[in-house]
Amino acid sequence: MENKTKSSNNSLKVVLGIVVVLLLATAFYTFKIYNDGKETASQLRDEKALVLKDLNNMAEQYDIAIGENQVANAKLVEARERIQGLIDSLRVSENSVRSLWRYKKKYMALQDEMDVLLAENDSLKIENKLLATSLDSTKIQLEERTVFTDSLLAQNTELADIVETASVISAVNLEGFGVIVRSSGKLIPTERARRTDKIRVCYTVAKNDLAVPGDREFFVQVIDPKNNVLGLNQQIQFEDNEVLNYSLVSKFNYENMNLDICEFITATDNQEFEKGRYVVNVFNQNTLMSSSEFTLK
Repeated sequence: MENKTKSSNNSLKVVLGIVVVLLLATAFYTFKIYNDGKETASQLRDEKALVLKDLNNMAEQYDIAIGENQVANAKLVEARERIQGLIDSLRVSENSVRSLWRYKKKYMALQDEMDVLLAENDSLKIENKLLATSLDSTKIQLEERTVFTDSLLAQNTELADIVETASVISAVNLEGFGVIVRSSGKLIPTERARRTDKIRVCYTVAKNDLAVPGDREFFVQVIDPKNNVLGLNQQIQFEDNEVLNYSLVSKFNYENMNLDICEFITATDNQEFEKGRYVVNVFNQNTLMSSSEFTLK
């Protein structure tokens, strides 16, 4: 009987020992799982922060690339928006291995895409710089051509002005004087106003090889001592509204040679000529070509 009791006590002790061991093992395992869980959660948070940092760095690289272009590349803008969407989604996602791995895969795919897009963008920047350099060179050439053309135009204009000035015919050796007209037609110069029948105006159209030959005309103006315009005393108005009173129109055919011309002015209403100083002017249109004076006594 005593042996049975002793055997039961030993069995109970064994069972209690096993229970204690199981409890200790369970407690240790539970503690280990708890610590592992805390460590895993910390690692997941760190990994999540690293992925967020990488995505933000990627977004900054896109911002720089987009900012370097005056006209943003549509592919860069679209990729930048997808990255921002992924960042926003990752921030509110659960901290799990599966979730984080999914975001890492998306990040790696975006990284590969970014490498391609930025390489394309760098290539475009090089092409744009080359194009800008070419355009600048073309602009400089055009400016130089414009300066040359303007200079040539100025020279041509100056040359045309010189030629135009040089091609103008001139009246030289202008003189006026009174004459007595004989019945035979003979002319006798006189300085006596009372004996003067007509005033004779003579001048020479000078030789000019640059002038255009053909029919020409000058306006002759004779002004008496009382400041009256003798002869026709008609008016002609020019484009600049300048008005000229002339005594007669001297018409001639010019052939680029010296040409002597004489014209006559009669007194108004056959009255006698006044005593005093007379002025004779010859005009080519409204330009005074020559002027002279004489006196009748």
